[in-house]
Amino acid sequence: MILRNVSLKKYNTFGLDYKADRLISVKTEEVAISVLKERKSLKYPLFIIGSGSNLLFTGDYKGTLLHLEIEVITIEEKHPEYVIVSSGAGLNWDKFVEWSVDNGFGGIENLSLIPGMVGASPVQNIGAYGVEVKDTIEKVRAVSIEDGTISEFSNNNCRFGYRNSIFKGEFKGKYLVTRVYYKLTTNPLLKLDYGSLNDEIKKIGEVTLKNVRQAVINIRRSKLPDPAIIGNAGSFFKNPVVSSSAAEGLKKRYPQMPAYEDQSGGIKLAAGWLIDQCGWKGKRIGDAGVHDKQALVLVNYGKATGKEIYNLSEAIKKSVQKKFGVELEREVEVVGTI
Repeated sequence: MILRNVSLKKYNTFGLDYKADRLISVKTEEVAISVLKERKSLKYPLFIIGSGSNLLFTGDYKGTLLHLEIEVITIEEKHPEYVIVSSGAGLNWDKFVEWSVDNGFGGIENLSLIPGMVGASPVQNIGAYGVEVKDTIEKVRAVSIEDGTISEFSNNNCRFGYRNSIFKGEFKGKYLVTRVYYKLTTNPLLKLDYGSLNDEIKKIGEVTLKNVRQAVINIRRSKLPDPAIIGNAGSFFKNPVVSSSAAEGLKKRYPQMPAYEDQSGGIKLAAGWLIDQCGWKGKRIGDAGVHDKQALVLVNYGKATGKEIYNLSEAIKKSVQKKFGVELEREVEVVGTI
């Protein structure tokens, strides 16, 4: 189905009411292949969109949006210790986590309530509470934007990094993810040693797969605003990774600064803490603001424009750079002119 001059308000979690020239619903992989094989007939530019939970539009979109709606879950393989499960890229991510936990499959329970769709999980290499989705992904199936051909990417081929993958780098805008395959355990080894997760589980009861999921949901709901109530895209910035020497210097000046060893060998800092120390938490400029419980989240109080939210993010970046000498990188993708 092709929609013309369509409002984007329900297609982005900031609730920004811009318009797109055309929007095509992609309900099956076959539809994706057919559309992309005939891409020359589409009005350019072409952009792929899921729930819009990681996007900041700064104006009307003069082109064609492909909206993913592929939602089927399939158990591909069963083994004594694990299963291989595939999901359509258009399925709501948290519904997939809920389905996995309800079936007793572990590995992604710590990623509960992360906004977005399944197709975004490998692109972003989503992560939370000591878990990254790359540790469960077996392969990714995608359609070439150029000619509509199918390719499959192994875990190694995806070149996963911190909130990063080949789909955000070399192949950005070149593939439409249609299905993701996950290796989930049937005897889950639960990860409880991150932040306040263990304490929250104790409030609920025994340590079970479902209780870990519920604990994560409780924590996220206590800290993060619901996009259905107040427009936001979750964490707006990535947690920066600095060298050990840089972190040591900062620790001397700010002993209370959170810092963690990163897989890259550097030290990961808490972007929210850095932003808070610069006085931004709870600050509001017009209808664009910083959430009062989590400085990592920028919000739209109702009538903010995309450019106003972008300008706020720029001001935050400059203040953190000035105070700490640390460069913040946006996790949210900006779409449009700035």
